[in-house]
Amino acid sequence: MQIVHTIADLRAALAAHPGAGHPAFVPTMGNLHDGHLALVRQAKPLGRVMVASIFVNRLQFLPHEDFDSYPRTLQADADKLRAAGCDVLFAPSEKDLYPQPQTFKVQPDPQLADLLEGHFRPGFFTGVCTVVMKLLACVFSGGPGTAVFGRKDYQQLLVIRRMVEQFALPIDIVAGDTCRAADGLALSSRNGYLGDTERAQAVQLSQALRALADAALQPGASLPALEAQALERLRAQGWQPDYLTVRQRADLQPPAGAAQPGQLVALGAARLGGTRLIDNLEF
Repeated sequence: MQIVHTIADLRAALAAHPGAGHPAFVPTMGNLHDGHLALVRQAKPLGRVMVASIFVNRLQFLPHEDFDSYPRTLQADADKLRAAGCDVLFAPSEKDLYPQPQTFKVQPDPQLADLLEGHFRPGFFTGVCTVVMKLLACVFSGGPGTAVFGRKDYQQLLVIRRMVEQFALPIDIVAGDTCRAADGLALSSRNGYLGDTERAQAVQLSQALRALADAALQPGASLPALEAQALERLRAQGWQPDYLTVRQRADLQPPAGAAQPGQLVALGAARLGGTRLIDNLEF
């Protein structure tokens, strides 16, 4: 596996690679876990050269969030990526990726990006779209290819897919399934912040989403009432939830009429101690 740090070196490495053309790409912020590596393994057969990036993107962190403390584990991450079959690792510094202040930014559709995560983290998806657009421009400057994003960040996946469609980028956006621990907790780099007691409690978020989804499909179910009850139960267990809600998969709007199985997703975000976790469940 080749490790490069500048955009020029990335493009040179891709041009010189024996499998040049049609890259498969997985962008990450590092501190990799099995969920990231599953995306790499999924992407590997979808392109002629497998590219991963590691970059902790300041633009998507709010001032009070964990940008400075976010774990940077480049050597361990590189070892994992090499074992997973990655061909090229792009690991730029801020100066490499943003050599001047990034004053040009991608503003996503507010109807999709200003609700849920975008409501509780204002500007988050502007930062996500801007860095993803720039990374796509770096990796796919030679032509079309495929990028794989995880379903765990459900709203992010939809925002990026719509961005790529509207800018007519020659890139297929492929979704990777959420990887979970044996007890059902969605794998996340931020799980490492959890103490032992919090880790034992953390599965309550996925359990709450499953209970909400099951209740939503019952005849005569009132989604607003069920969502309020789910929030209250999670608070009673010591969480600080931002949202627990049922939405349409296609656009994350509240469902019109009775819940229709196969078209819905339950989404949640909640803080347990000092750690904010997100999860979702299609049903």
